[in-house]
Order: sequence, then structure tokens, then C-alpha cells
Amino acid sequence: MNDVTFTSLGVAEPLRRALEAENYTTPTPIQAQAIPVLNEGRDLIGIAQTGTGKTAAFALPLLQALAANQKPRLKRTTRALVLAPTRELAMQISEGFKTYGRHLGLRQTTVFGGVSQRPQVKAMERGVDILIATPGRLLDLMEQDHIWLNSVTHLVLDEADRMLDMGFIRDIRKIVAKLPRRRQSMLFSATMPTEIEKLARELMSDPARISVSPKTVTVERIDQRVYFVDAAKKRDLLSDLLSDKAMGIERVIVFTRTKHRANRVAESLDRDGIPTEALHGNKSQGARQRAMDRFRRGEARVLVATDIAARGIDVDDVTHVINFELPNEPESYVHRIGRTARAGAAGIALSFCDASERGYLRDIERLTKVPLLVAAGEPSRETAPARPARPAHGNERSNRNERGAAAPPAGKRRSRRPRPGRSRAA
Repeated sequence: MNDVTFTSLGVAEPLRRALEAENYTTPTPIQAQAIPVLNEGRDLIGIAQTGTGKTAAFALPLLQALAANQKPRLKRTTRALVLAPTRELAMQISEGFKTYGRHLGLRQTTVFGGVSQRPQVKAMERGVDILIATPGRLLDLMEQDHIWLNSVTHLVLDEADRMLDMGFIRDIRKIVAKLPRRRQSMLFSATMPTEIEKLARELMSDPARISVSPKTVTVERIDQRVYFVDAAKKRDLLSDLLSDKAMGIERVIVFTRTKHRANRVAESLDRDGIPTEALHGNKSQGARQRAMDRFRRGEARVLVATDIAARGIDVDDVTHVINFELPNEPESYVHRIGRTARAGAAGIALSFCDASERGYLRDIERLTKVPLLVAAGEPSRETAPARPARPAHGNERSNRNERGAAAPPAGKRRSRRPRPGRSRAA
């Protein structure tokens, strides 16, 4: 595998030129496995997390196929359709296609909710080669007769498990029903729950199946520690850690369960003189993009985000992830901490756990099989509550991720923080 190059994989010269300009010289494992399969025209199921290079794994063969089979663009149509669960991920994929396809002369556009549909409608009037879309806005524009899918030859579903979490599976089935039966289909997912397996069988014909970087690999690369702290003291602890130069926290994503809490934490850090942005579903698309741009450029040192935004965040050099509130689904913890330790790098994840979250912590350690080291505080066995009830699965999961369980009131700020203790296995 060490001798594999983009040339040996059959990647065309204009694409290789674009890759070289970005200093991409060695294919990642998923690229090495997926590109030859897709170049043969086969359907593909790829099990891989973000940060493994999967966007290029499907974008390079797709761009190559479209460039080799140039056709006149038909109004309101696209030849390739890429579906993504969130606006941030759709924009990230779009940037990848622009980067890799810069020498090919293909036309692309992206459609998503939260912004005016007028520019998106105008972009589709003349037709495009590649359309990257979120399911909700795409269905809206299809129902208004602004987008026709009868010319699609390539379909990509990215982060299919996240689509399931957010309740998009019914929308996807409606969209796929409008596609030609003769097409190449690709599905990528970090996990393969039963419903996604069923969807893959419906979408595909004799798909190849590849799997890289199981979630335990990502977890093992990350130094994970827990602070046992009262809910009312979490904001003080966060501010103290960010102000402590010895901690080495340079660029950090802080996760909360709720949009309201994300705003409160971001406002508190700003008052403490720490440049911070909040990212969640209640913000307009323009505000979300400005927040991400400031974080990428380093103008904001901290990004406070909810789970619903987590998968769309792909920023290099994130040194730390801090779980201000533990997620109520252990799988979300894995996705959160995966925002650090990107592309083989190491990372640090710090989690704040109050008494009401002890059950969530047990669920996380059971899933990851990695006990979190105690950075400070002592769990009280006598007062630890029973394991919190797991909410029902279904379409409400996305709402749960945004709203979550209300955390105890923050209380008054205090300057004193918990005294660090000796690290030991929890």
C-alpha cells in the first residue's frame, strides 16, 4: 500500500495537477481502495469517518467520469447529485470539488436551506454537471419544478448515518424515486445501522464494500480526560483552562447539548476576552459561514457548537475538543472528539461531567472501551444518580441533539476552579 500513488490508481492528469497544487501526494487508505472500484463504474458502500479523505475518494472518480463523457448541459438538470446532511458539510464537499476539478471546466452548484433560494434557482436554470444538496432544500426546489433529476448518472450519499439521525431517510427515498435506474451509486457512512443497510440494498446493484478506520482507531489516538465538576462551575472551569497557557489549548471546539447553552457559553467566553464563535441550527446560513471563516482563520480561538453541527466541521489543527456537556448518545461523543486528531494527528479531548451526567459517561466508556482518565474532581458514588433514560430512536433524534436535556442552571461565576488531582483510571 505504501507504493500506491494517484497515478497508479488511474487518476487523470488534470486531477493529479490539482492535487499536487494542494500538496496531496499520497492517497489515503479509503482513496486507495475506493478509486479503482469507482473508476470501473461499480456501486460502492464505504464505511469511513470524516477526516479519512473520503470526499476525494468519491470526488476524483466522479469528476474523471464526467470530464471523460462531456455532454451539453440541459436546463434545470444535473449529471451528478451529492446529498449531504448539513449545510456545512455540503459547502465543504463543494470546496473539494472546486479544488480537485479546477482544470476540468465542469459546472457545479450547491443548494441548502437557511438562505434565499433565488441564487440557487438561477444557478440551476442553465443546468450543471454537479449538484451538491441537502435533502430538504432539494425537495423544495424539485416540488417547485426548479430542479429535474432525470439526467443524473452518478449519486453520492455522504454520511448516511447522519441522514438517518436527522430524519432525512424518507426525503432521500423521495429523491431517489425521481432518479434514472441506470446510474452509479455511492454511499458513505461512519456506521451501518440496519436502516442504512436496507437503504443501500434499495439504492444499489451488487455494490463493492470497503471499510477503513473503525471508530476505535480514532478514539485510541486521542488523549481523553474527564473533569468531575458541579454544573454551576463549568463555565469558570472552561475559562480557567483556556486562560492557562500551560494547557496548550490553541484552537478548540467546545460542545454543548443545546443551542441556548452554546450561546451562553460563547457570550461568557467573549466577556472573558477569549474570541469565540457559536455554531448551531438557529443561526442563519450567513452567520454560520462567518463563524466558520473566523474560526478557520484563527480570528476566533474557540468555536462552541451543538451536535447537529459537529459533522460539518472539518478544520485543521484543532488541538482540543472540550465537552462542556456530555452528549446523551455515546456515538455523538465519538463524532465530537473526532474533530481533533484529523488525518492521523493526535488530539486531546476534555470532558466536563456533573452528577446528572454520570450515566452518559458510563455509556461512553462502554462504547469506546477506553476509560477516561480523571483530570480533576472526584465522582461521588453515593450521590451519583441512576443512568439517565435513553430517549426513543427515530426522527426526533436530530431535535434531541439540538435541544438535548436541559442542564442545571449555571449559577454565579466564581473565580475558584476545582483543584487538579492525580490522573488515574476512572
